[in-house]
Amino acid sequence: MSPRYRNGTDQAGTVIAVVADVMAVILGLWILMYLLQANRANDLVRVVHGAAAWLAGWSHDLFTFDDAWARVVAGYGLAAVVYLFVGHAIAHRMHRH
Repeated sequence: MSPRYRNGTDQAGTVIAVVADVMAVILGLWILMYLLQANRANDLVRVVHGAAAWLAGWSHDLFTFDDAWARVVAGYGLAAVVYLFVGHAIAHRMHRH
């Protein structure tokens, strides 16, 4: 189907998938910054950490590993996987109808 003939649900599904991808990238970026010990005084690091903390607020302290890096990877990683799975499942469902 030509892009100019796409209906609204196809476009909404694409938007939902892109938003889910952006949320997962933010969470993945914070995990990477944490593991590489990025300078927390840097403005970009603070913005990414703030956004990731907000996005993963529900899963941030869900796991109680002894190592801090494991808690970060598990908590923020779980949120990223859930956003990707749910976002793309909704987008796929919208594309089908």
